[in-house]
Amino acid sequence: MARKKKGKGKKKAKQNLVTAESEYGKAPHTFVFHRGVVGKSVLQLLLDIRRTMEPYTAASLRTRKKNVLKDFVSVASPLGVTHFMVFTKTDTGTNMRIIKIPRGPTINFKVTQYSLAKDVVSSLKRPNMYASQFRYHPLLVLNNFSKDEPHLKLAATILQNMFPSINVHKVQLNKIRRCVLFNYDPETKLIEFRHYSIKLVPVGISRSVKKLLKTKVPDLSRYKDVSDFFLNAGQLSESEAEQEGPDNEVTVPQSMSSRGNIAAQKSAIRLVEIGPRMQLQMVKIEEGMCEGEVMYHQFVQKTSQEIAEARTLRLQRMKAKEKRKKLQKANVDSKTKQKEEHKQKSLDGIKKKTEQEEKSSVKVAVGEEQEEEEVDDDTEYYRQEVGEDPDPALFPKQKRLPRTDKRKASSQGTRLPQKKFKFSSKSSKDSENKVRKGMKGNTRRQDSQERTSSKTFGKKSPSMRAGKKSGPLGRNANKKFGSPDRTQRRGHPAGKGGATKLKKGKVAGGKVMKKSKVKGR
Repeated sequence: MARKKKGKGKKKAKQNLVTAESEYGKAPHTFVFHRGVVGKSVLQLLLDIRRTMEPYTAASLRTRKKNVLKDFVSVASPLGVTHFMVFTKTDTGTNMRIIKIPRGPTINFKVTQYSLAKDVVSSLKRPNMYASQFRYHPLLVLNNFSKDEPHLKLAATILQNMFPSINVHKVQLNKIRRCVLFNYDPETKLIEFRHYSIKLVPVGISRSVKKLLKTKVPDLSRYKDVSDFFLNAGQLSESEAEQEGPDNEVTVPQSMSSRGNIAAQKSAIRLVEIGPRMQLQMVKIEEGMCEGEVMYHQFVQKTSQEIAEARTLRLQRMKAKEKRKKLQKANVDSKTKQKEEHKQKSLDGIKKKTEQEEKSSVKVAVGEEQEEEEVDDDTEYYRQEVGEDPDPALFPKQKRLPRTDKRKASSQGTRLPQKKFKFSSKSSKDSENKVRKGMKGNTRRQDSQERTSSKTFGKKSPSMRAGKKSGPLGRNANKKFGSPDRTQRRGHPAGKGGATKLKKGKVAGGKVMKKSKVKGR
């Protein structure tokens, strides 16, 4: 049995969820936002109005400067939004517009006075503010809108459509926690906007019993008996509740969640203001969304002829606008067509270019093969005719083959020209650097020797001035010898190829040598 009950509870919860979703989808939704720069106080007023319209509004709606009214309309249609409340601020004052989307009408109000919710709550002694009361939509109350004036009737219907309708036979009283009031004053032609929290208090019970019904237990330390607390009611403060009367007393048809309110018993209604407050002045009503014909204006009144002229001007503007739209559409279509054609042409050109490159690459490959064959034929012809290998400078060098040709040659067994040797390992590179450094050292030594040998005989080194020998040859080492013989010029050493003669009196190694002849072999 317990399992069956659990299954029934789950099924019932699903059904309730489906009904709640369907009710939420059918209910009217509202966007509350501002256009332009409005200031901090108006922005706070906007947030307070959003809170009054909960839960059927976008509480965290964000707008940008670039956003246009069409952007909000395009987003609103899939979300089921039916009304806009738009706040603007000018040099003259703050304005509010209520727009029925997607086809209007639009009502323009001027906000003459307003008070924020925080200011209203701070002025109360016992504010009745709690989060759960914003889970349900408020109850709409319209006062003095039932007159024969057409603009008031139109305003009343738009305000009624902003809030979900209530079925009296099926409504649950626990869900009615708040109330929104629109009161029209015919003398001043102003509309008062108020926002209240609804509270039920049981009637026919003494104030001491009401104290006990509250969650907070009263202080009984001064009394000896509980009967003293109930009988001596005059000692209690009289600011706990308002004076009761037949005007604010109702018979509760359902049992309420609040304490002391029982079905078929009388209870008193208490309205606690939670804000915000606004004083609105209806300025005009337009057809469409802020761009139609003016149906009502409080300050400007036109004759029938002026209305007809304004209508014709509006029709002309609409026709001109349609023409511009058609022309713009045609221009956009032509540009898109040109782009597609250009794209197709570029793709065709790319295909042709790739085909030409492929053909040229094939021709180059064939030409290289023919040249290689011709080169091979010339060398073979030279060998056959002369009987010797030709000089490498006689014929041009063969071009390097691509990788594919190298692979073919290696597979066929033919030998390809080898590459030049390169130092690959680190050790080989180090040895090469050492050899280069040694060559540089040798060149430096030769340069120094040449510089010392090029010194003239007259100049003496400091060692020679001191009387010391400079080197193995002594002082005469820096003297210049006579001009070399022809044999020496040609590079033949003395005593091998020919004869060398030394003149009389010349010194070689510090000794005077006589005439002598060296016969060759």
